[in-house]
Amino acid sequence: MPRRNFIFTAFFLLTAATHLSAQESRLVLQATQIKSLGIETTVSGQSASGRAGSYPAQVLVPNEQMRVVAAPVGGLVEMLAVAPGSTVKRGQVVAHLASPQALELQRDALQASSQAGLMQQNLKRDEQLFAEGLIAESRLQAARAAAAQAGAQAAERRQGLTLAGAVPGKLGGKLALTATIDGVVLEQGAQLGQRVETSAMIYRIAKLSPLWLEIQAPVEVAAGLREGSAVRVSNSDVVGKLIAIGRAVDMASQTVLLRAEVGKGAETLRPGQVVEVEIAAPSGQHQRLPASALARNQGVTIAFVQAASDDKGATFDVRPVRVVSQGGDSVMVDGIKAGERVAIKGVSGLKAMLTGVGKE
Repeated sequence: MPRRNFIFTAFFLLTAATHLSAQESRLVLQATQIKSLGIETTVSGQSASGRAGSYPAQVLVPNEQMRVVAAPVGGLVEMLAVAPGSTVKRGQVVAHLASPQALELQRDALQASSQAGLMQQNLKRDEQLFAEGLIAESRLQAARAAAAQAGAQAAERRQGLTLAGAVPGKLGGKLALTATIDGVVLEQGAQLGQRVETSAMIYRIAKLSPLWLEIQAPVEVAAGLREGSAVRVSNSDVVGKLIAIGRAVDMASQTVLLRAEVGKGAETLRPGQVVEVEIAAPSGQHQRLPASALARNQGVTIAFVQAASDDKGATFDVRPVRVVSQGGDSVMVDGIKAGERVAIKGVSGLKAMLTGVGKE
């Protein structure tokens, strides 16, 4: 039948073309051809510049390494001992505050302490009288309750005084604010002579090693990473590792937040600084390549993998690949092994040679 014969003939031609393509999937080039075509190669998983995938990141201070020196009570800033950028030690006095509220706290603490002492004396007297049978037990119980209540109130007043940074046991004097950690002053929130309210920030102090890097990475990149993966700040010796991989995807940029911790070289970074970081390509079956490394031939996406090279020339295998994802000028592909050398420039010339072979 004519239709059946046509289908058989088409199938035969397709099979022959596939066989021909498989037999002619290697190109042998002389050194002069490589130079004239401008062919350049890179190792799979790296960009043309020889670096791993690069992504923007912001330098942050880990939460547990940051402290705020705040006004425990409202008052007037009488002295500021340090400024942003200063190094401070734990317990160092960084500011003085004059506060009427602190005087009130000191007065209340003294009064509560005196009252507690008086109640204790009354309790001792009533215990003696009860032992001699001169008072009823109910009076002794009332004295005990009054002494316990006065003691609790005195302890509460002392605690409030301690939290305010005031010195118990005397009235007057300036309120000394101290640093609670060794670190560097990042921010000053008040000026000399300024009146501040309770909890107003005076200084923000931080320990600057190690530091965090918050990285925005494409979804496909994040999917192939694991905690502990190596991270390096571009053009520097600052290295670290991933400590968290976000689960949410930013709808606008389709990126995932990665968090890395850097220790070595962290002193060269500044909180708030925006840097570029490099993350090694995933070691699995997916490899990152520049988009320029790919070409299309007969409906198939291909790459040219260097099989061998010497001073006389090089041999390239035509490798079909599958594009897993694409972002910017790079792609994630399946079909290339880690460490294989792939052509990234002169690809159009290689494709022309491949097409020419196929037509002969």
